[in-house]
Amino acid sequence: MIAWMSWTMPTAIFFAVIAAILLVMTVYEVVSPCTERKGFLPIATTRGDRLFIGLLTSAYIHLMFLGLSEVSLWIALGISVVWLCILLRWG
Repeated sequence: MIAWMSWTMPTAIFFAVIAAILLVMTVYEVVSPCTERKGFLPIATTRGDRLFIGLLTSAYIHLMFLGLSEVSLWIALGISVVWLCILLRWG
């Protein structure tokens, strides 16, 4: 059915982690509903907004590392995780 898709272990782990993050955030939202708040971002955001912005900017960080340097993507992953934590906490 999806034979045209080349599923490697890193690809499967990537999608599993994204699914797990969404599941955890959904449960967290049901248990503790949030309201919009203003952090260092120029707009009022909810946890879900900050998660989306964080995932999107993490993709850009990885693309910049791929396109502009020969440095390992593990460094980009580390920077992305730190950025996402900062954004979710203070964004």
